[in-house]
Amino acid sequence: MKGVAVNEIQSDEAVFHVHRVSKIYRMGETEVHALRAVDLDLYAGEFVVLLGPSGSGKSTLLNILGGLDTPTSGEVHYLDHILTAADEGALTRFRREHVGFVFQFYNLIPSLTALENVALVTEISDNPLDPKEALEMVGLQDRLDHFPAQLSGGEQQRVAIARAIAKRPDVLLCDEPTGALDYSTGKLVLEVLERVNRELGTTVAVITHNASIAAMADRVIRISSGRIIEEHRNAVKARPEDLSW
Repeated sequence: MKGVAVNEIQSDEAVFHVHRVSKIYRMGETEVHALRAVDLDLYAGEFVVLLGPSGSGKSTLLNILGGLDTPTSGEVHYLDHILTAADEGALTRFRREHVGFVFQFYNLIPSLTALENVALVTEISDNPLDPKEALEMVGLQDRLDHFPAQLSGGEQQRVAIARAIAKRPDVLLCDEPTGALDYSTGKLVLEVLERVNRELGTTVAVITHNASIAAMADRVIRISSGRIIEEHRNAVKARPEDLSW
């Protein structure tokens, strides 16, 4: 399999530092332990795949990193900010200024064109990309005026990625971004994520149950039953077009 050498991590300083984070959901008298004393660092400019089966705690961890959820115990630091000590207003600013999200389902506004969906984010960002530039980066420069219903699933996901990167986030958090796509379309989306990481220097974290995607990461973190059970670095990163699953 063809591959590329792993990029040197741009900084020895952790962008995220997660220390002994646990998350317990209470459902009546039942407690569900989604995360159990997780320790994790994410570094500037790396492409990380968080791999594990459904129910392993991947999405919970991603939501905590993105300030969409809070842990039951433990601490989460983003650079010099302690997210676990932040109020809702501070978490909103953190999400707006630093984080882009890509989910399995695209969450586009049906009544807006691709360009308008992306422009919604740039209107509230301090130093955004031009919406057309963001869509060009994901290969949709010819689909600017199309509505979501006129786009394929892969095209809609690429609009969602353009929307996420248009505010120039430091971190892109992706929850099963290829989960609703077929094999060939999923590869196109992964190529876009790899390009964002390489050309913009954005830290990218992708959670997936698809083990094949791990081959394109700088670092792979395996999660099971709310715990990190394995971590390794790839000596050579596969190109997205060479993946098979």
